[in-house]
Amino acid sequence: MAKIRTGRVGEQIKKELSQLIQTEIKDPRIGFITVTGVDVTNDLSQAKVYLSVLGDEEQKAASLKGLEKATGFLRSELGKRIRLRHVPELIFKFDESIAYGSRIEKLLNEIGEREE
Repeated sequence: MAKIRTGRVGEQIKKELSQLIQTEIKDPRIGFITVTGVDVTNDLSQAKVYLSVLGDEEQKAASLKGLEKATGFLRSELGKRIRLRHVPELIFKFDESIAYGSRIEKLLNEIGEREE
């Protein structure tokens, strides 16, 4: 039963964070960010937020710094939008799965070209 609740809370946090990052945060360091997933611990004390950032490594680092500065604002806004007793601590991480998937696709295309 707890797994179902953490999944629902994670999806709700993902939806609300995406909206907050796109509309409410005015930090110029934050570029085009997509929230790809949220993993919430069973006790709802921490939420790992996985992000995909469009740009090079420098822009990714700047976006992460901007989000870390805005963590307090994001938590307070989440608390207003989601009815939880305690809002989870937000931990931001980069989602490398998209880059990994595109690399595998590129390698498969190269193998396909060699066989032709």
